Amino acid sequence: MLDDMDVKILAILQEDCTRPVAEIGKEVGLSTTPCWRRIQKLEELGVIKRRVAVLDPVKVNAGVTVFISIKTDQHSLAWLERFHKAVSDFPEVVEFYRMSGDVDYLLRVAVPDIAAYDVFYKKLISNIEIAKVSSAFAMEEIKHTTALPLTFARPPNEKRKSG
Repeated sequence: MLDDMDVKILAILQEDCTRPVAEIGKEVGLSTTPCWRRIQKLEELGVIKRRVAVLDPVKVNAGVTVFISIKTDQHSLAWLERFHKAVSDFPEVVEFYRMSGDVDYLLRVAVPDIAAYDVFYKKLISNIEIAKVSSAFAMEEIKHTTALPLTFARPPNEKRKSG
């Protein structure tokens, strides 16, 4: 588990990972070197997977979000590997999940418009056999964040103290 200091650092980095370490340290009550060591340790442990720039989808002409539900009647390992590779190779697929329940897979796709989605869809179904595909276009983005909730990362005694 992470301690309270780690959680504070992670909260800052999730908001803006370009902030100088000295500034982060000052905000959490550490000097620069101990703060940097903690950040390095969080990276070594894989808590921090990578640092990225979050782009505006409209400004890079990928402003249409499509959620694609896929059902398959294929459940062999060979098909699964082919499907995973085929889907992973599409840059339009920004999220890809294997699901429980009625849907086998859920994809989130970013494209410029419906015509681009149609091109994507035709390429997808030409690469792999799928039993059923259902697409839903997002009409409005209400909330989108890359920040994970950190209240669960605290040790149990810290959870009780903070609320």
